[in-house]
Amino acid sequence: MTGGLEGPPPSERPTPEGRRNELGIRVDPAVEAAQTPRRTVISALVEHEPGVLSDVSGLFSRRQFNIESLTVGPTESDDRARITLVVEEPDPGIEQIKKQLRKLIPVIAVRELEPNAMRRELALVKVNSTRPDQVAAVADMYGGKTVDASPETATVEITGARQKIDAAIEAFSQFGIREISRTGTTALARGTDDTATADAQPADQPARNTVPADDD
Repeated sequence: MTGGLEGPPPSERPTPEGRRNELGIRVDPAVEAAQTPRRTVISALVEHEPGVLSDVSGLFSRRQFNIESLTVGPTESDDRARITLVVEEPDPGIEQIKKQLRKLIPVIAVRELEPNAMRRELALVKVNSTRPDQVAAVADMYGGKTVDASPETATVEITGARQKIDAAIEAFSQFGIREISRTGTTALARGTDDTATADAQPADQPARNTVPADDD
């Protein structure tokens, strides 16, 4: 009789799937694969030419990315525009968005902004004005400005972070909201940090792409 534990030899023993974490506890592959989406802002510097927005929106439509808002506008350079995207995806999806954007020919640079980046949104809120003094008080509370008024309605312009806009809209709901128009988020990095420029492009990415996006 030989010593050792009873049971099948090592070659016949089942091998659990997955890996172990830093504490040596085995991680369930199914649990590890399920990643929670997060909201983030991606800034893309692009050539200011016809069809750029169509190329970008077509990319998102094909890939079925969860885009919360998309804004585009001119920059300090006449031949360049900035696209600001707010996306809510798991980390692999966010990385795929940046990768696919960099492959578009009109895109010069792409960067995911830090959480402390300057983010602003504009909203126009049209409400019933049967209580104009109270409407004005709520507008003042959120730094808003009345841009149109009539005996029946008042339209207030509000700018700020998304949370501020949401809170203002909730406060205005007491008067009865008739219409809302929101621009979506635009953003810039803080201080001297570049938002998205050719100089800020990651080292492993070309400063200017020359091939269209594909399904990689």
